[in-house]
Amino acid sequence: MQPFSYAPVADAAAAALRARAGASFIAGGTDMLQLLQENVLQPDELADLNGLPLAGITEEADGALRIGALTKLQEAADHPLLRERHPVVAEALDATASPMVRHMATVGGNLLQRTRCLYFRDVSTPCNKRQPGSGCSALEGENRHNAILGGSEHCIAVQPSDLPVALVAVDAEVLARNTDGAERWIPVGGFHRLPGDTPEIETALKPGDLILAIRIPAHAARWRSHYVKVRDRASFAWALCSAAVALRLDEQGRVAEVRIAAGGVATKPWRLPRVEQELLGHRLDRDRVRLSAVWASEGAVTRTGNAYKAPMLQHTVERALIELGGLA
Repeated sequence: MQPFSYAPVADAAAAALRARAGASFIAGGTDMLQLLQENVLQPDELADLNGLPLAGITEEADGALRIGALTKLQEAADHPLLRERHPVVAEALDATASPMVRHMATVGGNLLQRTRCLYFRDVSTPCNKRQPGSGCSALEGENRHNAILGGSEHCIAVQPSDLPVALVAVDAEVLARNTDGAERWIPVGGFHRLPGDTPEIETALKPGDLILAIRIPAHAARWRSHYVKVRDRASFAWALCSAAVALRLDEQGRVAEVRIAAGGVATKPWRLPRVEQELLGHRLDRDRVRLSAVWASEGAVTRTGNAYKAPMLQHTVERALIELGGLA
């Protein structure tokens, strides 16, 4: 690990000052510390954000829920309003890592979690995300955990977090503040970037931007929702595939609104508009679910190690819909 200086900050202005000086932010540190130990990141300074007043969940006047960026994952998962109104988010948090990690990791940090691609974490191998222009070892290497959707010739690394997949399904937004103090809302669906030919640029944030909060709009509370995660073991494992579903049925039992997102299979949380289209206007029965879920892997590009993810994605989406609809 390369030596670095450490500076706690007490307010957003101080954080911006340290960011302009080249510091990297740290909060829960559950991912950052691993990256430091593996020499993937070598910052000159870490600015500790834990002194900022950015924790907690509040209800806004219009019924939206605002989650502070420094809210611990377990605190968010246990919040009664979140569990009642947005089960898909609470279930995604319950499925994240382990209780020990969830009591340390923050909501904002989880959105910025780096990929679990073997080659990104191994500094002895080429990786365009870690060292632009060096190549992508996963294309022809060990790619069992890598993406079948959203990849490019430069990168097929999966975005590994559970939480943003669920947040996409409830139309959530991220509030970010830049180093000049200006704030902007970013839809979670547009927060993570496709790798294209610049896989080292992972999000819509600019250098020094600080995540302040996440907002789940009030209308999402009208939707029934559910999260399903498929993994190698029951706890403390990354998703091989996941599905977040949120929908509303009309008075005749037909699908009136629906959002479906997938995780573990793409380079960013992956919305499934074709599956949504196939469900709209139809009753949620097993035949319609099966016919719709087939489209979940549309556009997939598979490789030797990860070809299993295409049928797994279809089955995971089907399972999420069946369980949500009480069709099992």
